[in-house]
Formats: sequence, structure tokens, C-alpha cells
Amino acid sequence: MIHPTRSPRPPTRPTSFDAGAVLLREQIRTLPDQPGVYRMIGKKGTPLYVGKAKNLKKRVAAYTQRARLPVRLQRMVAQTQSLEITTTRTEAEALLLEASFIQRFMPPFNVLLRDDKSYPYILITRDRDFPQMFKHRGAKERKGWYFGPFASGGAVTETLTLLQRGFMLRNCSDSFFANRSRPCLQYHIKRCTAPCVGFVSQEDYAQQVADAVDFLKGKNQDIQKKLAAQMQAASDALDFENAAKLRDRIKVLTGIQSRQSIHVAGIDDADVIAMHQSGGKTAVQVFFFRQSRNYGARLFYPSHAREQQPAEILSAFIAQFYADKPAPPLLLVDRTPEDSALLAEALSAQSPHKVRIFTPQTGEKKRLVDMAQRNAQEQLARNLAEQKEQARLLARVAEIFALPSSPKRIEVYDNSHISGSFAVGAMIAAGPEGFLKKTYRKFNIRDARTDDDFGMMREVLTRRFQRLQNEDPERASGLWPDLLLIDGGAGQVNKVVAVMNELGASDIAVVGIAKGPDRNAGRERFFLPNREPISLPHDDSALYYLQRLRDEAHRFAIGTHRTRRAKAIGQSRLDEIPGIGALRKKSLLHHFGSAQAVGEADLDELSRVPGISRGTAKKVYDYFRT
Repeated sequence: MIHPTRSPRPPTRPTSFDAGAVLLREQIRTLPDQPGVYRMIGKKGTPLYVGKAKNLKKRVAAYTQRARLPVRLQRMVAQTQSLEITTTRTEAEALLLEASFIQRFMPPFNVLLRDDKSYPYILITRDRDFPQMFKHRGAKERKGWYFGPFASGGAVTETLTLLQRGFMLRNCSDSFFANRSRPCLQYHIKRCTAPCVGFVSQEDYAQQVADAVDFLKGKNQDIQKKLAAQMQAASDALDFENAAKLRDRIKVLTGIQSRQSIHVAGIDDADVIAMHQSGGKTAVQVFFFRQSRNYGARLFYPSHAREQQPAEILSAFIAQFYADKPAPPLLLVDRTPEDSALLAEALSAQSPHKVRIFTPQTGEKKRLVDMAQRNAQEQLARNLAEQKEQARLLARVAEIFALPSSPKRIEVYDNSHISGSFAVGAMIAAGPEGFLKKTYRKFNIRDARTDDDFGMMREVLTRRFQRLQNEDPERASGLWPDLLLIDGGAGQVNKVVAVMNELGASDIAVVGIAKGPDRNAGRERFFLPNREPISLPHDDSALYYLQRLRDEAHRFAIGTHRTRRAKAIGQSRLDEIPGIGALRKKSLLHHFGSAQAVGEADLDELSRVPGISRGTAKKVYDYFRT
């Protein structure tokens, strides 16, 4: 059982290592001699570090011995204002909880794996007479067969396309399936047998499903032998059309195997994990293999301190990577991670099978690990080269605009609307690592007149920087920009500068970018407060970089505007009626054809719609008449 405990906060905050060590010594007296997780808490209750321990009292006591700690952990102790612990039954349970807490709190003194994407699966449902096959993300709540995880949505889509050609299972929604009166395009391009209109019996469709499941479980040869026998039987019976269809299915399945099969002895379900370090950075390459098939690869750049050892980084990576998903039975690694036996025990505890962590020395398994390591090395070299080029570009931007130093964060703003409708503002950000897409923001224009471009810009900037002032007045988050780039000339720049002065952010540089004569790209002029416009040579790499920033902001603004417009188009007056949710709305529209027809229907007609009670029908009827 897990027991969380919060220590009382001291009345004064530590300002040095000695003060932090004193605080920890006070807490040690009450700590238990049992496994658990400890959290060092800093200013404003922010977690600084999360660690696991076989013995909480002994482990926390080690942080009071300055001479044995690296500089990184000395700084962490100096910032510690309180300690929180959670006791567990075993050290393996503590390891899993540690990984979960690290993913949740992202404490700055830990090795951090920033991987907020869910991994896709192929799902073949089991809760319908005619099951579907489609891409699935998220919790496995629906009854069915799940195959994966795949490294990316693209890998799933490619596999699904081939599987639909090979097994012709439906991928449509249940509502689409239930309302068909004739086969859709999928039938005509030979990717579905059209069970929606009875072109295939339930028994024959069930056999298609069984074949697809067996194939995805790795029974490739059995399926191909069966299809080959059926093809021969059809040929012997002079049913050449059916024989040709079976021949085409066999060719598709052979193509899937040739693309994805690995044929390495002893490997069925496994992940291959290898890492490479250079320039203070680490790249970790993961290959996914399931049922002896390659399900794709993902590359990660975990953040860590320079002095942390590869075995420690790899152990932290594996624990966090599998914190929210079961590990396969075999992990092939290029080096032994720290606490390897404990890590394997912990992963086995949360998986339906035993997990083994193995470092191959020879043979095909070693070849796979070496391949993953080469990929990590090549990708890291490319990443470092890109960062070096990015740093050069930012230095050039600082030179052009006379900034005190290379900007760590540039924010670019743009607006989008059509004749004043669905107006949105957009902000994109870039820095030494390129575009910072996780920090992009969109703003639905609420107050400004949509025929006033500057009024919209004022609203966006006000909302953005007032929130920053409230949430991060000390500018410690890294989310404050060093440079604002806006689409416009001198007038727009002067107005934005005035707004920034009002918001108490007058130290942030503002630059306007405007297209030159005839609005030709490549002849842009740049406007700064109280300075003459600047033009750059057409072959200046900084010009291309600034154009890319502006175009990315424009792309994001247009995309945000289109999304809002499309959402509005999909709405109807039925959305305004209390008690009418998505299912009832769908029933009404399917029955009457349009919201206008619903409004014209009488009470009895409304009551006859499936799922619409007399009381609900009265609400709809009254709404359209008031």
C-alpha cells in the first residue's frame, strides 16, 4: 500500500546548502526505515527532485553530506524548502511510483523524458456482429483485439492500408454502417466486402476477422497456406474471378511481411533501445517489434545534467518510458542500465508477463542493437548541427536588430478572419532548438472590432502578457520572449511598443516585418522603433529565417481560423436547446433531415423520433416557437 506523507514547511526558506541540509536533518528523525519515494520541494511548492529509496531514512540522510554530492545536487539541496515522502511495500513499487511522479511533475533536477504523445494501436473490435478495424489511441476500454504500440500514426496508417487490401474489413463508424443503403467507395476499390448491405454473410465476415487477427498475431504462414489452398480450389472449379482476388490478397500479405518482418531468432515481441552521447546531449533510439514485425522507431532526447552517467540516464529513460504502458517481454539494450534487476522486476510487476533486460554481445540481436545505436549517433549529429546553425542564425538576428544578446525565445503574432467573422489571433515561438510548437497559443478574439487589425493585436498581446505577469512575474519559466516579431510596418510597431509599455514589458524588443514593393517575398523591410527601416540582402540566411518565422505564424493563424470556422459550420440551432446532446441531435437530424425541418415538426412527430421522450419533444417544440 502507498502512504503519502507531507512534512511541515519551515518558517524560513533555505538560502544555502547548509540551510537545506539542516531542514533535511530535522526531517530524517521522523522518516521510516522502509522503501518509498521522496520529493524535494522548492519555492512555491514546486518539486525540485523525485527519488526512490530502499530505505528512506538512509537515502535522504545522504543528501546532508555535501562532500559526497555533485554540484547539481548541492544546488538542489540549497533550494529545498520542504520534503514529501510516499512509502511503498517494495523498492520495485517505489521505482514505478518515482517514474510516474517524474512524468507528472517534471522536476528540473531529474533526468526528464518529454514524451507527451500517446502511442497508436490497431484495434479490431469484438462488440459488434461485423467488427471494425481502425487506428486507436488512449485507454483500452472497448472490447477487442489491440495490436501495437506503433511508433507513429504514419506507421499505423500504412499497415492499416495494406491490411484492408488483404482482409477487407470495414473501417467506417457504426452510425455510417447502420445507415448505408448501397456500398461505399471502400467496396469499389476492393478494401471492404460491404457487410453493411449484406454482400457478405456474418459467418464469412467472421472468417475474414479471424484471418486478420491470426495474421497480426504472427501466424503468417498458416494464413498464406490457407489462402493458397482456397485459390487453388477456386481455380480447379474454374472460378477464376475469385481465384484472382485470392491471388491479390496473397500478394498484399507477402508485401506486408517483406516490409515488416525481421526474422531474428528468439525475437517475437521486443523493444530495442540504444543511446549515444555527444556535446552534453543524449539521443535514445527505440525500435518496436511485435509478432516479429517492425512497428516503427522513435527517437528521444532526454534532458539531464552533463555529469550524469549513461547507465543512470538509460535506467531513468526506461522507467519513465514504460510508466504508462506495459513493456514487451524482452528489452534489448546497448548497455546495462543502473539497477537493471530492480528495473526488470518493476516492469514485470506492471506487465502481464515477465520482462527481461538483455545486452547482447554477438549475433543478430547484437546487430539490431548496433543498428539502433548508429541511428541514435547519426540523428544526434544532425540535431547538434541544426542547433549550431540555429545558434548562428539567432546571433545574426541579434546583430541585425542590435539586441544585447542572441534571443532565447522569439514570439511571432498574426491575426486571421474572413470579413470580420471567426477572428482569431495566433502566436508561435522559436528558440535555439527551432520551433517550440508545444508553446504555440491561439486566441479567439472576444472584445476587439474585427475590422481593426491593431485592436485585435492589442487584445492578443494584453491577454498574453497579463497572464505572464500573473503566473511568472519573476520571468523564471523561460516563457518570456526576448523579441516580438509582428506582421506590419512602422505604424504597427509603434502601437505595439505603446501596448508593451502599458503592460510593463518595455524591455522586450519589437520588430515589424513588411513585404517590399509589390509585396514580393525576398524584398521585405524590417521596422524598429525610432530607426530607419532595414533591408537585408536576398542571400542573407537571416532573411530566410525571419521569413520562415512569419510564414509559420501565418500558417498557424490560418489553420486556427479554419478550425474555428469548420466547428461553427457543424453547429445548428439544436445545439442551443438544453437537454439536447450529440446523440439526440443526431437522432433528430437523421429523422427530419435538417434543423429547419425539426423546427417545423409538430409535437407528435417529434415524440416518434427514437430516443426522444415526450418531455424532450416538448422542449424542442417550445424552443422553436419562442
